[in-house]
Formats: sequence, structure tokens, C-alpha cells
Amino acid sequence: MYHIKTLKQYQKAYKESVQNPEKFWAQIASNFTWIKPWEKVLDWNFTDHNIKWFINGKLNITQNALDRHAQKTPRKTAIIFEPNDPNAKTERITYLALLKRVSKFANMLKQNGIEKGDRVCIYMPMIPDLTVAVLACARIGAVHSVIFAGFSAASLADRINDAQAKMVITADGLNRGSKFINLKTIVDEALKTTPSVQTVLIKKHTQTPIKLKKGRDKRIQTELAKASDHCPPEPMDSEDMLFILYTSGSTGKPKGVVHTCGGYMVYAAYTFQNVFQYQKNQIFWCTADIGWVTGHTYIAYGPLLNGATVLMFEGTPTYPDAGRFWQIIDKHKVNIFYTAPTAIRSLMQAGLEFVKPYTLDSLKVLGTVGEPINEEAWHWYSENIGKNKCPIVDTWWQTETGGIMLTTFAGIHETKPAHAGFPVPGVQTVLLDQNGKEIQEQEAEGYLAIKFPHPAMIRTTYGDHERCRQVYFGVYKNYYFTGDGAKRDAEGRYRIMGRVDDVINVSGHRFGTAEIENAINEDEYVVESAVVGYPHDIKGQGIFAYVICAKGMGNDDQSIKKSIATTVSKIIGSIAKPDKIMVVSGLPKTRSGKIMRRILRKVAEGELSNLGDISTLL
Repeated sequence: MYHIKTLKQYQKAYKESVQNPEKFWAQIASNFTWIKPWEKVLDWNFTDHNIKWFINGKLNITQNALDRHAQKTPRKTAIIFEPNDPNAKTERITYLALLKRVSKFANMLKQNGIEKGDRVCIYMPMIPDLTVAVLACARIGAVHSVIFAGFSAASLADRINDAQAKMVITADGLNRGSKFINLKTIVDEALKTTPSVQTVLIKKHTQTPIKLKKGRDKRIQTELAKASDHCPPEPMDSEDMLFILYTSGSTGKPKGVVHTCGGYMVYAAYTFQNVFQYQKNQIFWCTADIGWVTGHTYIAYGPLLNGATVLMFEGTPTYPDAGRFWQIIDKHKVNIFYTAPTAIRSLMQAGLEFVKPYTLDSLKVLGTVGEPINEEAWHWYSENIGKNKCPIVDTWWQTETGGIMLTTFAGIHETKPAHAGFPVPGVQTVLLDQNGKEIQEQEAEGYLAIKFPHPAMIRTTYGDHERCRQVYFGVYKNYYFTGDGAKRDAEGRYRIMGRVDDVINVSGHRFGTAEIENAINEDEYVVESAVVGYPHDIKGQGIFAYVICAKGMGNDDQSIKKSIATTVSKIIGSIAKPDKIMVVSGLPKTRSGKIMRRILRKVAEGELSNLGDISTLL
């Protein structure tokens, strides 16, 4: 049951997971090393939002991600590190070497006063030490809070203060493409308002001169020299906190999503194995940053729990040119490639001359994550990168769900462009109408909700359980509400239509922004678009479209606008034609690639003086 290999097995597993979820998840959890077995599989209610999985079970996630494999396959490569500079040396770390590095780092944390339950903030480049720091925290039972190294000092301070972090782990600086960021300067600025921080550990990475604050700042290299490379794993309760991850709300207080040790481990490992159909000795590359949940689950934890080889990349898709991803795939013979639609669209815009020099014949599976992928980008990805022989897993999930929820299993399900797919066995998705009633018809559109907990479901928002209960469980009684609208087709596949608050009501007709954007993106002129509603005297709401045009498409706005209107009319109908179209060179996005429609709405409404905090945006 752990590894589903056929459609028949998927159907059987799904049926069993709904009929007897506790038995289903207990069987999967039994594949891991537990220091003490659980006494009860599950205790839950959605009213107060109280979820506990594998109750009173004791484990350490790093024992399952490292020790097991270091014993069985010590020489197997765990991490391949590809630096920002294409001429710099690649680093390969075996499972045995990674275990030793993590243990040494964990002992260094202990020597610097970190104990079980302490919060440690990690603000680092995408280098192996970032993964090592994450696993070292988990090794000793400290709670890691990774913050994307690109957030401003103010955003960093907000997150440190919310978690009351005792330590910050950072580096002197980072190189991301042609850009240099002095991380230490940003940390120093943030720490002017963070009284909880006692120690800062700094990795020497870019050779940038830095100033050390006496009594607070220490160099990682110096501290590691004093530490042993043997550190027994701390026994953790299944429901002990593993990490806090802040979701990128650009106004108000950041939301610290909490995941716990046991359930998250089981779900991360199970989804990695099945969604990507990982085979022994394959090389898996997820291009996300560990500062996002995708990097947590499908770089730091999921692959290592399965004894896989995972590639980590420090740079960007367009440096030194737009062929960098494809060059890395050929160089390391990558088999599974998992990236964001935003990256695909920007590489599509760059043109095929950057793809043609590479064979890409090692690829077996392609994946997308972060937002719905439009049909045009899906076909481009399939034809030019997958050579029409690689299944595409279009995965839908959230920071709050901890792992993939809706998808196809690679090579098992038939894929349909722009449709995420089917629920993972163990995930009970439903569509609700506006009154919160389940829609029974197979072909339907509604609000996407979950009616039964899965092991990696959010446990709380750090320090504010009531906020968690209200936001996720208070909208519709007895359901986790995802905030997304979705359509379900005759076969049971789901298509995400965008955030419910991204629905535009034009003369009584409701349109998901994703639906209109997908249509606009089909136009020959357009590479990417974003759509928002704005107040309209006659229709209630009008449609305002921001479009990025393909290179060399000229600047005749009128012919572009006419073409887009015709395309949308043909695909959806004339009622969905944008009322206003603005040709732009870029869109405001969070670092994970989500378009910030809040900003676009304000621009559409002419409220330029009231954009809120935009320091966290690209």
C-alpha cells in the first residue's frame, strides 16, 4: 500500500482510505522507524480544530530520513548541490556524510544553548547547509522556522518576533543569478527589534567582509570545529512541533503554520513516492526554495525519507541565460523535474533557442506546483521539455496541507491540461455550494473543502489557535475550507479555478480569475496575464487584465487588445471579455510565484497611495 503502482491499486487504496482511514494510515506509518509505537491512530474534531495523529507515538524524523539509509546505503548520494556559478564545482553528499554533518551541526546548536522546543530561525541561501540546519534542528527537537532569504529586514523581524526565536542561522551573503544580497546586513537590521534572539550563527559563503557583534555573533565554521559528529536523535512525540512556516500575507501579522513530527513525516514520504512514482537511483529535482513549503516537503524531507537523491540549486532559471535549467538536467541526468508555472512561462517567453542545445532525454516525469498551470504553458512544457513522453503531475496543495492533495500519479492516471487531477488516497475532498452543502453531482463547480483530516493537516497557527480555527474551520461547519473554487469533471478530476476571493461577478455571472487568465494566455500575443475585478457602474464588476506580451510581438496595444478580446470571446464567451487591458513588463508576485491581486486591484481602482507592505514581493 505504501507504493501504488497501478490504476487498480490507486482505486483500491482510495476506497480503503475512505472506508477505514485509521487502518489505511496505520499501515503506511508502519513503514517507518518508531522509537515507541502509537497507542491510538487518530483523535479529531473540526469544530475546535483539534487533530492528533499516531497518539503517544515517539519518533525522530531524521532517524527515518538519515540513519536508516546511512546504515543500508551509506555511499548513496543524498544531495547533489549545483552552485549559482555554472563554472563552480558541484558538491555530492552521501547519506553517511549527511548524517555526520547533521549530527555535528546539531551538537553545535546544543553547545550554543539550543534545547528541545526552542525556535530557531533560518535565513540562508539555497546551499546544503540550509538542509543541514533544518535537519539538525529536527535531530534535537528544536523547532525550525525557515524564512526565504530575500525577505526584507522588517518581514524577517516580524517572523522572528512571532516565533520568539532564540537563534538566527544565516550566511554572509548570497548570489542569486547576477544579484548579490548581503544577508548579514539584513539580519543586523532586523535584530534591532528582536529581543528574543540570543545568538546568530553565520556561514562563510560569499567571502563578503562582515562585522561580528560581540557576545551574539559566531562563525559556523569555528563553532563546528568544536562539535562531535555523533548526536543521538531526540525522541519526539508524534504531535510535537516540527516546524513553523510563515505564509506570505503581505499585510497584517504573518501567519505561522505549524506542522508536527509524526503525521507530517508519514504524509511527506508517502506523497513523494507515489505522486512522482520515484524509482530507486533516480535523480529528483525540485526547483523551489526551502523557504517555501514545497522546499520543506519535496527537498528537505520527502525525498530523504525515501532514500532518494535530490538535487539542490542555488541560482535562477535565467542565469547566465534562459537555458540554465535545461543545462543542469542534462549535466546531472535528472529524471524527475518539479517546478512552478511562473518559471515555465518565463522560459517559454525566452524562446526555444535556449532549449534546443539540450537533449533532456534523462527526464521521465515533469511536475508543476504553486498555482494552476494554463493550457498553453502545459503544452509547451510537455512538447519541448518532456518531448511528449513524460507525464506531467500538476499538483495542488497548500502550506497548510503539508503535502500534495490533488494530482495525477505519474504514468498511472490520464492527464488533462490545466486540471490538477484526483485526490491522493487518504484525502477526502468535496465541493460545497455557497450554503456549505456538499454537491453530490459528479460534474460540478463549487468551493473546494476537505471533510476528514489527513496526517499532515495544519495543527494551529503559532501563538493564535483561534485565528487558525476561524480562517480554516470557521467558514463552513465541520470542513477545512481551502479558500479555492474548483470544477470537477465527469471522471472526478478537479480543476482549480482560483481563490474564492479572486472571483469576479460580471452582471451576475461569476468567473474565476484563473479561468479568464487561462483564456487570455491562449492568445498568440500573450505569455502571462493576471485578471482582477474593479467597480463598474453597469456590470457591478468589470474585468481588468494585465498582460505580458511575447518577445517581438510589437507594441501596437490596439491590435493586442482586439486579439485578446476575440480569444476570450471564443473560449469563454463575450461576457468574459476584459473591459480594460494594460500591457505590462512584469507582475507583482510573492517569492513563491503567487500573483498579488490585492496590489493589482488597488492599481485598477487608482488607489496607488495605499498599496500596503510590498517589501516581500518580487
